[in-house]
Amino acid sequence: MTMDDTLIKTPLHDVHSALGARMVPFAGYEMPIQYPRGIRAEHAAVRNAAGLFDVSHMGEFTVRGPQAEALVQYLTVNDVARVAPGQAQYSALCNEDGCILDDLLVYRFADHFVLVVNAGNREKDWKWVTDHAAGFDVEISDDSDNVALIALQGPASQAILASLTDVDLDAVGYYRFAEGSVADAQCVVSRTGYTGEDGFELYLPAASASAVWNALSVAGEPHGITPAGLGARDSLRLEMGYALYGNDLDEEHTALESGLGWIVKLHAGDFIGREALAAQKARGVSRRLTGIRLTQRGFPRPGYPIVHDGVEVGTVTSGVASPSLGEGVALGYLSAGAARPGTEVGVVIRGRTITARTQRPPFYTKGSIRR
Repeated sequence: MTMDDTLIKTPLHDVHSALGARMVPFAGYEMPIQYPRGIRAEHAAVRNAAGLFDVSHMGEFTVRGPQAEALVQYLTVNDVARVAPGQAQYSALCNEDGCILDDLLVYRFADHFVLVVNAGNREKDWKWVTDHAAGFDVEISDDSDNVALIALQGPASQAILASLTDVDLDAVGYYRFAEGSVADAQCVVSRTGYTGEDGFELYLPAASASAVWNALSVAGEPHGITPAGLGARDSLRLEMGYALYGNDLDEEHTALESGLGWIVKLHAGDFIGREALAAQKARGVSRRLTGIRLTQRGFPRPGYPIVHDGVEVGTVTSGVASPSLGEGVALGYLSAGAARPGTEVGVVIRGRTITARTQRPPFYTKGSIRR
């Protein structure tokens, strides 16, 4: 099988090839879905030791200038004013209807912000940001092509990284970051990730990516580190009930319907979509992204119908046979009545209704995240 030549290769592409990774198209990039040990082994390594992910396909926009905070506050639904330098914040970009254009991380540095966006939305997001920046005294740049991003995830992450960095990792709390050296490369070391385990995301120059990846691999060998691909990333995030843009989040559902009401700060002043979200909050949502845990054996795949009292009330948006739990878990939009935690529902799999129950995520609760 020949990969599409139009796909973008990350700075770590040659490393993945040397490791025997199976590469697939993802968000316009050629990305590793798994390595020879397989998805279940990679998943288990992250839960019990450590895994190393290439997430260099993510986009990074820098916002500087006297009105940088004002612009980011206007673009995003969370309250950026509450973010201190050295802190990251999970947020979302919404359109005027309150529907989600993208979910993102906002990093606040002493004199600028960095917005980390999903690869598949980079072009759309950049146009959105530049269009709305026109009325603000700011300078913005898309630095995505110059930045590599490596995620080191799992309970052994700090022990592995500590031997390679001058950053005081004990001082880097959850959703905080510091700048320093990792394996002689200048990095932003962020205690973030999308696996439910303690770990770090390392932002570094693209030219340094292979050297840092190899150094982490060597330092992690005594701890049982393994490279991990998109397959394990998906099963890990689903066990936590973390939403994925394009599957669970999209422009057809508002931030409130998508279960992101906890990041929508209506008190924080004006932002795009605020009026629509305030009105929807006042009247109540009619559908909601909901966690679903199968009580019979089955694999809940995207698109499968979800039924309640014999009536279809939604569809699976993401699902997996959980390696950690040995049960099927999923996310899906359900009518508000069926979305209440503990509601008995069914997932129709190949014409058979598999019993399930709604549950507020996370499904997996034994992770090593240090909050």
